[in-house]
This record gives sequence, C-alpha cells and structure tokens, in this order.
Amino acid sequence: MTATAWNVTRPWRGIMVATALPLRDDLSVDYDAYAEHVRWLIDNGCDGVVPNGSLGEYQTLTAEERAQVVRVAVDAAGDGARVMPGVAAYGSAESRRWAEQAGEAGCGSVLLLPPNAYRADAPAVRAHYAEVAKAGVPVVAYNNPIDTKVDLTPALLARLHQDGSIVAVKEFSGDVRRGYEIGELAPDLDLLIGADDVLLELATAGAVGWIAGYPNAFPATCAELYHAAVAGDLHTALPLYKSLHPLLRWDSKTEFVQSIKLSMDLVGRRGGPVRPPRLPLAGEIEAGVREATEKATAAGHR
Repeated sequence: MTATAWNVTRPWRGIMVATALPLRDDLSVDYDAYAEHVRWLIDNGCDGVVPNGSLGEYQTLTAEERAQVVRVAVDAAGDGARVMPGVAAYGSAESRRWAEQAGEAGCGSVLLLPPNAYRADAPAVRAHYAEVAKAGVPVVAYNNPIDTKVDLTPALLARLHQDGSIVAVKEFSGDVRRGYEIGELAPDLDLLIGADDVLLELATAGAVGWIAGYPNAFPATCAELYHAAVAGDLHTALPLYKSLHPLLRWDSKTEFVQSIKLSMDLVGRRGGPVRPPRLPLAGEIEAGVREATEKATAAGHR
C-alpha cells in the first residue's frame, strides 16, 4: 500500500502520523533519526506527518527545537504540504506565530487545540481559532475535551467552520456518535479520526483522514487497515482491527507517548526515552504494551 492516493488539494486527508520524537539517551533531540523516521513512514504507506503534537512531546521542547523539528519534517517529507505541525500554545498570539512559522516552512496545514490554560467559553474559542487562521495556513481543530476541558461540540465546530476558521477536525472525544452529527451540521468540514481505537467506527461515520499514533510502529498494516475501513471493506478491515485493537487502545491512555515509543523500540525503530515529567513505563503497564506489541509482530503486522 502506497501513498499514491494522497490528496494534494486537501493534504490533511489520509493517514497523517502524529510522530513520536526520537531522543538520545541524554534527552537531546535526534534530528537525523527523526528525518529517517519521517521518510520511513511515507515510504510505508502514510500520507504525511504531524510533528509537535502531544506524542511529539512539544510541551517539553524549546522554541528552537520546536522550529527545527518542523523544518526537519518538511525536508524529510519531500513536500511541505505533507506536514501538519501542532501549533498549540497558552496564548492565541503564540499559536498564530507557530502557524506563521509553519507557513514559512511550507507546511500544508496546522493542528490547533482550543485555549487550554482555562475552560474557555464559545466566544473565546471562536476568537482563538479566528486569530490563528489569520496566518493563512489551513487550520485543523483538535477536540480533546479529556485533557483540555474545552469541548468542541458538533455545534461549535459548525460555527468555527462557518467562521472560515477551520477546514477539518481531529475528533478525540471518544464519542463516535459525534461523527454523524458533525456530518449533519457541517457537511463540508472534514472529519479526521483522532484516536486509534475508534478508527473503524469513525471511518464508517464518514471520516476522510486519520491523525494516527500507532503507525509509528506498524505503518504498513495500519495503512492497510485505514484504506479498507474508509472503503467500507469490512471483510478486510474488521479482522485487522480486532487483531490490532489491544495495541491501538494504548493510544488513548495516559501513557500513550511511552507506550508508542516502547512499541517502536520493540519492532526495531528508534523510540527512545521520554522527557520529564513523563517517566519510563514499568510494571503491569510496560508488560501490557510489550505483550500487545509482541502479539502484533507475531501476527505479521509491520
């Protein structure tokens, strides 16, 4: 499976991998390993990458590191349109500056959380997205009410789309019923799968993309699963989904960064350590990730 069907005019569609960021043992960023990882993902059927998301540990990066990660991703992807950097920040002005930096680097879109320093109301959310949209780069909203405590409901997403502030939404609420309501209220707003363990449910609800975690370790199989799911080929998709689900559900757990990095290490990739305050996995959690990864490998997933 290759990325030949990549949508040039709407580059946020397809499989956009929220990339883990390889760190050296001294916790410095291994930019060479990251560049190789981006190329490997695209070569194995993924359409693009999402650097500087939570999986990329953006909160722990310096401004210089964060900017360099974007530049490395663009160079490695071979086409900046394949890169969708996360531009989350405490202030709207800072998010806009990161969106402008992404635009200057040639990125095709950016991923933006709502204000997350406090529980923003609807007017504040709309102002936030309108401000960042002024950068001129297509904005994909990221709905993660679990962590941000700000819920981008279908009705609010429809308003943001009507405002001209967003082109798509990464839906991470876990409520797959929302896929249908978003389609009713904002039929031209692209629905993107935001959590690996609801992939099949949101694909059947009309999703046209997947901002994905576990392709960091198993890109080829995840690409096969995604394309079968969005094509409605349940004969192919359902067995794959059931086989991978013990692994995919780690993407929705608190330890998702460490889990995906451990899986990468186990399959021979460079996941590496995490930066504090995250700690390495241990005990039952580590054992669970190891078992799920080993089963996926034994099943021939890659």
